[in-house]
Amino acid sequence: MLIGVPKEIKNHEYRVGMTPASVREMAAHGHQVLVQKNAGLGIDLGDDLYQAAGADIIKTPEEIFERAEMIVKVKEPQPNECRMLREGQILYTYLHLAPDPDQTRLLLESGCTAIAYETVTDRTGGLPLLAPMSEVAGRMSIQAGAHSLEISQGGRGMLLGGVPGVPAAKVVVLGGGVVGVNALRMAIGLGAQVAVFDKSPNRLKELDMHFGASITTVYSTAESVEEYVLDADLVIGAVLVPGAAAPKLVTRDMVSRMKRGSVLVDVAIDQGGCFETSKATTHADPTYIVDDVVHYCVANMPGAVARTSTFALNNVTLPFALALADKGAKQALLDDPHLLAGLNAHQGMLTYKAVADDQRLDYTPAKDALGA
Repeated sequence: MLIGVPKEIKNHEYRVGMTPASVREMAAHGHQVLVQKNAGLGIDLGDDLYQAAGADIIKTPEEIFERAEMIVKVKEPQPNECRMLREGQILYTYLHLAPDPDQTRLLLESGCTAIAYETVTDRTGGLPLLAPMSEVAGRMSIQAGAHSLEISQGGRGMLLGGVPGVPAAKVVVLGGGVVGVNALRMAIGLGAQVAVFDKSPNRLKELDMHFGASITTVYSTAESVEEYVLDADLVIGAVLVPGAAAPKLVTRDMVSRMKRGSVLVDVAIDQGGCFETSKATTHADPTYIVDDVVHYCVANMPGAVARTSTFALNNVTLPFALALADKGAKQALLDDPHLLAGLNAHQGMLTYKAVADDQRLDYTPAKDALGA
């Protein structure tokens, strides 16, 4: 199969869909890889490394999209990239379609086979291709939040862990999944006062057993969220409904009553965000202020540590990429129900129910779309 790796074009996005090691694995399986010139330069993966691994270096994204049978990316295709996709072509990347009807429409119009990293599953119901980036984003959320609490960033002027004789900041983590756990680790390590919310009593029990007295576990209700958020210095939005739009747990009214200079970090922004006042921002302009509350809503947080993120992502995406290349999309998807869960669009049909429900579009089960 002819595989294309274009350079990412989202603001301050330096990750790359395949590392030279991944290219070498593809070549060993008999596949040819086209990598756009300087695609990995931002993370010190020069064209010479890709050529040594067996890739062909291509100057323009247009040529890659025109020639490749499968496109491997990191972030969702931007509108001009969507328009270069074609029927029968495989797109393998993060999509986050639920809050993005324009991208959904363009992918359906292209007729491509779009497989989303964030909805591929594993035997336990986990999301193995989302987990590494969730780990990175969870850890970064505390770094970003601590920085945003500084006076120069509009924050309350608080040191997250305090100092002897001065209380530490109060951190609230909404969601006890992968993002939440990694945020907890960082917040605890910095000495903050930490509370975590989840709707699963079993999950709260697991977190309590793991972190002990270092955290407070709270069952998530509208009342409990409001109580803790209004008293918080830093709130991390870490909720996830796989493939669907994130629930709005913090209302505009609650934001208006939060402490002046408190901070909201919305890690769920890729799925629309879990604060009513959230809107996607970029690494170039990461924060804005609503009602004296600082909002950090960068939609590609792991892009700030692009080298770490690229290698972590390739570790989990490569086996599925090899399967798609070795077998072709249809056979690979039908052979593996976990990869099949990643199919979001195929030949103009929307094949992920949560996206169809959120956007009120027609839904076709993935197996039916593939003609199984």
